Parts: sequence; C-alpha cells; structure tokens
Amino acid sequence: ITVKYDKGVLTVGDRRAAGGFAIMYDRAEKVMALDDQTLMAISGSFSKAMEFVRYLRHAFKYYERSQLQTMSLEGKLNEIGRLIAGNAMAAMQGIGLVIPILATFDPAKKEGRIFFYDGGGARFEQVEYGAAGSGSTQIRGAFEYVVRTKGPFTKMDRDTALKEALTLLEIAADLDAATGGASKVLPLAKTITADGIEDIDEKTLSKVVGEILGRK
Repeated sequence: ITVKYDKGVLTVGDRRAAGGFAIMYDRAEKVMALDDQTLMAISGSFSKAMEFVRYLRHAFKYYERSQLQTMSLEGKLNEIGRLIAGNAMAAMQGIGLVIPILATFDPAKKEGRIFFYDGGGARFEQVEYGAAGSGSTQIRGAFEYVVRTKGPFTKMDRDTALKEALTLLEIAADLDAATGGASKVLPLAKTITADGIEDIDEKTLSKVVGEILGRK
C-alpha cells in the first residue's frame, strides 16, 4: 500500500510470501529502494520481482556513472514499463507476473508521486493512494471511505497516514489468506520525501500496530 501525505509518500507492505496456498516465508522484503529517490513495492512473483529490482538498481547506477547525471524520472518510469512488457510471456504463463507500485519524490514539482503498472507495462499515476497484490481488491473501497470521511491523505501528517495505511493492511490480511497480518511479524514501512528515503523504526511501528490491534 502506498499513500501520499503532507511531506511525501508512505509505503507499507506485509512480509508474507506464499506459494499457492502455502506460506513459504513470513519475513519477505516487499518494499525496496531502487535508488536514493525511488521506492518500489512489489506483488506477484517474488523471484521475478527480485530480478527486476537487481536489474533496475544496476541500470540506474550505470546510467548515472556513464552519463554523469541521474536518470530522469520519465526515463526511470519508461525503463520499468519496458521491463514489465518484456516479461509478458512469463506473466501469461502464470509463473512470472509482477505488479509493482513506484513511489518517488519529484523535485521539479516538489511533491511525492505514485505510479502503478499493469501486467503489460502500461503506467498510471495515482492521485492519493495505490495498492497491489492479494488483498488489494478487498480494500479498494476502503481507501475512498477514508478520503471522503477523514480528508485526503495529502493533508495528513506522517503518523496519521501511517495508522490509516496499516489499518488498511490489517483489514486486507483479515480478508485475504496470502496477505500477512501484523500480529506475528511487523510490516515494512518506508517514506520518501525531499530528504530521501527513510525507514520507519520498529518502535513506532509497534506502537501504531498495538493501537490498531487494541493492545498495549
């Protein structure tokens, strides 16, 4: 789940990796930095997603070193779309589908931005929030409920947006077997602002999760 807030963009993700109906691993890293200004949240084939992340990190760094400047945001977005489009055959076979959400801070516009891709590499920009993977369909309407009753995410401070996002993640976990809840392993949470990417510490996560689950 990725939502904007008043200083940038917040991305949270559960830790469960499933193989069919089996839980294979409950400490998976599903929110990863591609560079100092770009976060990718992944869903779908975990192994293929890791391949994407390794390639994109190398491609962005190679461009920076060879061209003596960082790749533009448009260039990064196009590179990701091209990579997903090139994976279409594996996705159609059901063994390599990857649906990412990209979060970045645009220094030109001085705001956080969220981009979503479909399985064919088409790109869409989200205004307030984005979600992908198992459980995202079940909570789709809940995002609109939050916006219409509590106001836009872009007006929230980080801690308020964090609580809303983690609540939605916990609801998804309750409604979808492939989404891990927070009772066993804390989710991942990262922000990206004009100052770069920052991990939200475990103490803060534990406090917010405790409030959501109704425990001290």
